[in-house]
Amino acid sequence: MKFQIELDREEDGRWIAEITSLPGVLAYGKSKQEAVAKVKALALSVLADEIEKETKDRPLDISIACCP
Repeated sequence: MKFQIELDREEDGRWIAEITSLPGVLAYGKSKQEAVAKVKALALSVLADEIEKETKDRPLDISIACCP
């Protein structure tokens, strides 16, 4: 799996980072870097749950990318 982080800036200056292909994986930060770090941590938590469910018939290959 490969995931793309989408970034946007709110009117109040906060950054929002989201991985749309993982439901509920969305995080805010005061900086772009903080938002990205938080969304990666959340994504890893969600993926950890998936890894625990992994079987021989459904192996996981995971990477996370972010556009500038």
